[in-house]
Amino acid sequence: MEIPQLKLMMDLQAINGMSRSKPAINQTNSIPFQGILEEAMYSLSKQNNFQNKIGAVHLLQSLLNHNGLVSGIERYQPAKITNKVPKSLDEIISRAADVYKIPKKLIQSIIQHESNYNPTAVSQAGASGLMQLMPATAKGLGVTDIFDPEQNVFAGAKYIKQMLDKYNGNIDLALAAYNSGPGNVDKYGGIPPFPETRNYVQKVSNSYYA
Repeated sequence: MEIPQLKLMMDLQAINGMSRSKPAINQTNSIPFQGILEEAMYSLSKQNNFQNKIGAVHLLQSLLNHNGLVSGIERYQPAKITNKVPKSLDEIISRAADVYKIPKKLIQSIIQHESNYNPTAVSQAGASGLMQLMPATAKGLGVTDIFDPEQNVFAGAKYIKQMLDKYNGNIDLALAAYNSGPGNVDKYGGIPPFPETRNYVQKVSNSYYA
């Protein structure tokens, strides 16, 4: 039971005790106030649904007000329910681009060809999320939830930034390293001769420069 509801119940219990020792407050009512109060309190205690609780509380407040017993009792104010809108992916990408000082369009192009903007995408090799991070890479970048859009985008942006720095801003080499690993780029002294990597670099580059 929520603390505000418990407080209200305690207040009502006190009023209930007062009503037992005094005549019915509203003599014009055909049903004694004490009986109505006890029934309402019982109804409130049995409510499991939050909205039903609120309705029962409002009924009790109306009853108290009608009988002049609101004074001295703190009215129950339910916590405001807000539908917090998640941060948009575009906003996350913009912040990541600002933080790591890389073009926003580069991040967008990578996401487009890595996952087609599907945050739960998983490749056969196990790369996951929007920017298709391998679990070991994600862990090394401090990711705790690889499918969380913000963590995934920020980690992917950080990684491509590292590759850009390593290859002196050469986008094609950075993309090749992002796809096949910097070890292969270093081994072959450029874009590795892997059809998948070459195709990847060409597609992402075309989207970025378009």
